[in-house]
Amino acid sequence: VCSVTIQGDTIVSGSSDKTVRIWNATSGEEQHVLKGHSDVVCSVAVQGDTIVSGSGDETVRIWNATLGEEQHVLEGHSDAVRSVAIQGDTIISGSDDKTVRIWNATSGEEQHVLKGHSDAVCSVAVQGDTIVSGSDDNTVRIWNATSGEEQHVLKG
Repeated sequence: VCSVTIQGDTIVSGSSDKTVRIWNATSGEEQHVLKGHSDVVCSVAVQGDTIVSGSGDETVRIWNATLGEEQHVLEGHSDAVRSVAIQGDTIISGSDDKTVRIWNATSGEEQHVLKGHSDAVCSVAVQGDTIVSGSDDNTVRIWNATSGEEQHVLKG
């Protein structure tokens, strides 16, 4: 298991067996096994009925947690997707290709490609109109989610 997250009574895991699994936190029962990725699932995020997964197969996938069905496959990264985050209708992904991408969760359309890191993007987070990304280049970058503009570079 490479990644886990929890929301309410739902646990979501991403694994080296290329699956995303949905579990009931109270009973411990597995509710769904989501198959579609062709490589390790590096990161998962959940919001309401929406699950987002990022994989070594260079894709981000959007799933319906209740139905256990794939909704969209987001393609654009050219290397493993190491981190994903979701807020409202916005999905953020960070990749070994050194980019952060902003996607529309409903349509699956890519909205911005954020370039600035000189090494793999290992972690992403979003809050309000602010995206934060952490990289193997030893920087944290702060971005505007609407414009895609880089606002600050934190080193160390």
